[in-house]
Formats: sequence, C-alpha cells, structure tokens
Amino acid sequence: MEQSKNNYKIEASSFDLQQYLKRINFEGEITLSLEGIKKLMQSQIFNVPFENIDVQAGKVISLIGEDIVNQIVNKNRGGYCYQINGIFSLMLQKIGVPHYYIAVRPLVNPGQNAKTHLAIIATIENEEYLIDLGFGGNSIREPLKLNEIGTEINQGTETFTLVKTEEDEYLLQIKIGKEWSNLYSFDLNPQRWIDFKPANHYNYSHPDSFFTQNLIVVLQNPLGKKILFKNSIKSVTNGITEIISFEDNQLNTILATEFNLKV
Repeated sequence: MEQSKNNYKIEASSFDLQQYLKRINFEGEITLSLEGIKKLMQSQIFNVPFENIDVQAGKVISLIGEDIVNQIVNKNRGGYCYQINGIFSLMLQKIGVPHYYIAVRPLVNPGQNAKTHLAIIATIENEEYLIDLGFGGNSIREPLKLNEIGTEINQGTETFTLVKTEEDEYLLQIKIGKEWSNLYSFDLNPQRWIDFKPANHYNYSHPDSFFTQNLIVVLQNPLGKKILFKNSIKSVTNGITEIISFEDNQLNTILATEFNLKV
C-alpha cells in the first residue's frame, strides 16, 4: 500500500506563494539558480525571526503545515527549525527545487546530543547544497555546497567550513576569532517530515531542552544580526558586537521594535 505523501514532505493546502513572498518582502523574479535561491533564503532570514516564544509560554508546537503557514505568514511570527525550514520547504516545493530533509545533531552545547535539528539538502544547478534557516544565532546565510570540504566559506562577516568526521559524517563549523567551533554534524540519510515529531516534542516540552530553558529570538540583517537571549540583546553589525540588558516588563516592547513581533 502506498504510504501517505504527507510522511515524506510537509504539506499545506493553505500555502500561497505570493502571500509568502509578501511576508518575506521578496522583490523581483524567482529564479532556480544559486543566486535566486540565495536571495529567497536571505529574504526570509532577514524578515522571519528564529524564536521560541510559544515554547516559553508552554504551548504545543504543531508540525501541521497549515498551522505553520498561519503562524509565519498570517500572524507575522517566526518559529524554530521545523517551522522556519518547513515553510522554506513549502516554497521550494512550489517553485520546483528538488530537496529532502536531514536529521542534524547540534554540538553547540556539550553532552550527549540527539539529532533534534532539521535541515534541508537541495539540488541547485546540479549540485547538492545544505540549506538551513533555523539554527538560531549561527545559521548559515546562503546555500552551502556539500562538496567544498575543508574550504573556508565567507557568508557576510562570518566564516564557515564543512569537514568530514571519522564516522564519515559532515561537520559544520564556524570560525570564532582564530578558532573553529563545532555547530552540528549530519549524514545524508533522507528523513520524512513525520520523523521529526519525537524531536519536536522533546524540544518544546522536555525540561532538559534548550528551548524550554531559555528565551531566544534571532533576526538576521544584511549587516549582521540581533540576538535576544534571556534578558539581553546582542547586536552584531559589520562584526562589531554590542550587548544591552533589559527588564522583564520591557520584553513586549523590544519584541515589537527590534524584531517586528507582536505576541
């Protein structure tokens, strides 16, 4: 018996490409070139924040496509990896870019980390690229070619590289100062959308989850990014960092003015 297509890719009959493009302030013609997908990716990360506000409010995070469209497009909100990369996947499906999902093991925090992150492998101009809009403050800003192993790749003011591990997995690293820091590891085994339900449940409900423990909001911009973490905002502009603190009663105002979020 043929399994439901919904097991393989996110689906949402409510997804409208023009409404999505309006939400991400995309202008011009869509092209399936590397530059075209880069432009779409950056339009989204510059306008749709990575955020876990609903997790902090104790809400269930839905993986239903219609709910994700409603959250991001209709309510002008953001989300974390499943929502952020999920809606980008809906767009890729609509414009005809072949892609699949991978399960990713975050390595930012020490410990026995499970594969709780979702990213995308897309075929662009006959090459495979890593696409990830939803890894918080250290997300890549444009598609990253998988066969450029060991190459330093500059994206904005940040530098990334992919290396191969002893287990023959890919390891994404970011350069901080003169040192390389591990972000996450992955292999290329395709995952179904439904496979991320357990990881999503852990992320939004388990007391050990980073997202239940910490409020985080990230919005990239052409010159850098803004990161709200707990009770401070870190602004990075052309590589220069400024950190300010705020009181709890200022949170909603800061979300509205700095991240265009009304909750």
